[in-house]
Amino acid sequence: MNPDLKPVLSALAGIVLGKERQLKLALACLLARGHLLIEDVPGVGKTTLALALAKVFGLHFQRVQFTSDLLPADILGMSIYEPGASPNPGTFRFHAGPVFSEVVLADEINRASPKTQSALLEAMEERQVTSDGITRALPDPFFVVATQNPGEQIGTYELPESQLDRVLMRLSLGYPSRDAERALLNDPERRDLLAGLSPVLSAAQLRSFQQQVKTIRTSPALIDYLMAPLRATREHRTLKHGLSPRAGLALKHAAQAWALLEGRSGVIPEDLQAVFASVAGHRLSAVERGDTRLIADEILTAVAIP
Repeated sequence: MNPDLKPVLSALAGIVLGKERQLKLALACLLARGHLLIEDVPGVGKTTLALALAKVFGLHFQRVQFTSDLLPADILGMSIYEPGASPNPGTFRFHAGPVFSEVVLADEINRASPKTQSALLEAMEERQVTSDGITRALPDPFFVVATQNPGEQIGTYELPESQLDRVLMRLSLGYPSRDAERALLNDPERRDLLAGLSPVLSAAQLRSFQQQVKTIRTSPALIDYLMAPLRATREHRTLKHGLSPRAGLALKHAAQAWALLEGRSGVIPEDLQAVFASVAGHRLSAVERGDTRLIADEILTAVAIP
């Protein structure tokens, strides 16, 4: 474990109990400069995790509650006419929306219409927002944590593939273990613990770690191992289509971030295995309805380790 990042995970584990693997994946997603989708039933700690990630790095946090009547301007911002005092004419002034934050929680993103969901596409991919013909850069770091309820719940829209492709990882927290739930019931409220959570590292240190991720070595043999499951998804009989080259790059970056978390200077097969289902699962589309993360695990198991 990277000794510089171990205190970050310890602080997160004190807020979100019994979910060490999910916490490591969420932190790896942030280190890889990706975006995170947490899909689960209400009340299992999705919002708590997003806020805790912002707090441990001292990042500015904004929450957007996605609803059916939410408009793109409610997320991105808008230009508002401000009248001037005579003889000066009035002018339009841009009022930035909540997307201009270092950590943005898109809460229950699948309750908003596809038009509103698509407002985040440019922000998540290009880290900028274009409004009234003017392009404005977003903060660095910029991290979107989107939460969504299971698709069978009332009042939800299915996320389009273009939106899912902007997400580096998809996670599910699940219900806590018996011991974790007992501690949760006996401890102070999570909101009180979050209020007292102090930054462990600074935003500048986070940016430094994000740059280090790019320097983590990937050997030719590791790239061959990475390509094998990519190609296997394109030939799998239960999938409509396989993983794209962009998905391969996402998988590489996630594996590099996991290796950094583990304190390694190069990626090994175990790093790739640790992140594969979270990176690949939401990018796959099955012929018959089912959990594509299980298919991703099956494909990875069938690939020989070099």
